[in-house]
Amino acid sequence: DRDVRFVTDLYGGEGYPNLAETDDKMTSLFIIDRLLFSRQSRYGNIWRNILKLLVTPLQVYKIRKIYISNCAKIVHAHPMYYMFLCWLARIPYVGTPQGDEMLIRPIKSKLYKYFASKVLIAAKAVIVDSHQMKDAIKSISGVTAHVIQNGIDVKKILARRDSKVERERITSIRGMEKLYRINEILKARRYVNEAQQFTFIYPFYDVGYLPGIRGNLEVQDCDLGRLEKNDMYKILQESILVISIPSSDSSPRSVYESIFSGCCVAVTSNPWINMLPECMRDRIFIVNLENKNWLADALEYATRIIKEDFIPSEKALNLFDESRSLCKVVDLYY
Repeated sequence: DRDVRFVTDLYGGEGYPNLAETDDKMTSLFIIDRLLFSRQSRYGNIWRNILKLLVTPLQVYKIRKIYISNCAKIVHAHPMYYMFLCWLARIPYVGTPQGDEMLIRPIKSKLYKYFASKVLIAAKAVIVDSHQMKDAIKSISGVTAHVIQNGIDVKKILARRDSKVERERITSIRGMEKLYRINEILKARRYVNEAQQFTFIYPFYDVGYLPGIRGNLEVQDCDLGRLEKNDMYKILQESILVISIPSSDSSPRSVYESIFSGCCVAVTSNPWINMLPECMRDRIFIVNLENKNWLADALEYATRIIKEDFIPSEKALNLFDESRSLCKVVDLYY
C-alpha cells in the first residue's frame, strides 16, 4: 500500500460537481472555485486561464512546500498546467498531458510550444494514451513518451450489462462544440428512413455552439448534458449506436466505454482505430461524412452487430481496464 495524496487548485466551479470522494486524501493549493463564473462560457474559459496564470507564483510556492513536507517519492502531474507548476517549482515529476495540449495548442501558439517543450524535457517520464500524441511530443520536444491507456472502469461497465434491455437510442457522447461536428449528426437525420430519436450527452459545451444545436433538435430528442458515470452507462446500455465524429481525435475514452457497454460506434477514420483489438474493432463503423447516407449505413451495421454480446478479449482488458493500466504506471514509474 502507498500513501497517495491528490493535490488540486480546483474542486468544482462553473457548475461542475466536486468529484473528490470522502476517503480521498486531498491537499489544496490556492482554490480558485469561488473566483470562477457560475457556469461554463467562452468568457469563463478565458477568465479561468488568466486567473491560473495570475496565481501561478503562489501555486508554485505551495506545491513545493507540499512536496517537501510530505517527503513525496514521486509526483504524477496532469495535465500540462500542473506539469508547468512542477517545472517552475523544480521538483521531479512524471507528466501526463491531455490530447489538445499536444495536438492543437502548440500549433496555435509558438509561446505555448516553447514552454511545453521545456516542461516535457524536464519530466522524468511522459505518459500518453495514443501514438498520435507520442509523435506530437517527439516533434515538439524530442522526448519519447510512453503509451499507456488511461483506461476505463471495465468492472462497473460489465456489471451493468443486461441483454434484456432494448437498445433503441442513437447517442452522441462527445463535447458540444464545433470540433465534434454535432451539426453533422442532425443533418444526417433527413436521410434516414425512419424518424430517429437522438440522445446527447456532453461533459462540456461551447456557449456559442450549444444554442444553435438546441434550435435544431426535434421534440423526441433528449438533451441530457453532463451525467454521472452510472447514469451515462445506463444510457449506453440502451444505445444501439453511439456517434463520435470529431475533426481531430487522439484516444477517445468515451468510445471505449461505449464499446464495452455493447454499443456499435460510428466514427470517422482516425489512427487510434488501428491499435484496437479485433473484438473492439468489430464494433466500429467508419463513416465518410461526404456520403449523405452515412448514418443510415451505420444503423444498418449496428443492427447486425449488437445481436452478438460484446465479449472483451484478454488483449482488450490489458489495454483498457483502468486498474491494469494503473498497475503498469505504478510498476514502471512509482
